[in-house]
Amino acid sequence: MSGLQKMNLQDTGALRERCADCTIRHRAICTYCSPHELALLDAIKFYKTFEPGQEIVAAGEETDFLGSVVDGVVALSKTLIDGRRQTVGLMFPSDFVGRAKRPVAPYDAVAVTPVRLCLFTRARFERILRQTPALEKRLLEMTLDELDAARDWMLLLGRKTAREKIATFLAILARRAAALENETPSDGPGFELPLTREAVADYLGLTIETVSRQITGLRKAGVIELADARNIRVPNYLALLDAAGDDADGGMID
Repeated sequence: MSGLQKMNLQDTGALRERCADCTIRHRAICTYCSPHELALLDAIKFYKTFEPGQEIVAAGEETDFLGSVVDGVVALSKTLIDGRRQTVGLMFPSDFVGRAKRPVAPYDAVAVTPVRLCLFTRARFERILRQTPALEKRLLEMTLDELDAARDWMLLLGRKTAREKIATFLAILARRAAALENETPSDGPGFELPLTREAVADYLGLTIETVSRQITGLRKAGVIELADARNIRVPNYLALLDAAGDDADGGMID
C-alpha cells in the first residue's frame, strides 16, 4: 500500500502556510491564480511528508490525491515484467504529482530525499479546476513542459555520451536551483546534488564508476567545482552546457 493510499486528512506532516507565502508560488500550479483563487486552494490543501525510499504512489493504482512537490526530490520509475526498473524522470520543487482527470498512476513515485507535498483531494481540485482558467492554463503549460522534457530525456539516454549525460544532469540541477530563486542560471552559484552517485548512475543508465570518473573529469576540466561529494559549484555555466552538448539556452526544459 502506497503512502497516498494510507493518507488521511489529519496526516498533514507539516505546519500550514498561506499559499501566497509559499516558496514555490512563482512556479507551481497556482502561479497565475488571483488572491480569490488562491484562497480557494488554501482552504482545501494539506501537507504530507515522506522519508527517503518511501513510496508515494505505485504504478497502476488509483489515487484520490494530487498536488505539488514543495521540498525534496521524487523519482518516477517503471518496472518491467522481469523485474528490471528504469527511472524515467525526477520531480523537483514546484513539479506536479498526479494527473487531473486521470486517477490511475502511470509510474511508481518514490521519495529520493525527504519530501514534502502540498496536496488536494482529487474531487475538490478538479471542481476548482473547471472553474478556474488560470489553473487550466498553468496545468497545460506544465504538461507541455513535461512532454518536451521527456523528448529531451530520450535524446540523453539514446545519443549522448557518458560525459554529456552527467553534464546535462548537472545543468538541469543548476537551472532548477536558480528557478527556485526566481533567477536565471549564471556563473558561480552552487547547488546540492540531491542523489547519491549510485542513484545518479541508475537514473542515467551508467555505472557508479563511470559517474565518479566523469564528475572528476568535469572538475579537472574546470567545468564544475566540488566543495564536497554533494555540493557543486558551476563557475562557467556556458562551459557546462558545452560539455552537455547543448546550445546556449540549454536546449532543455526546466
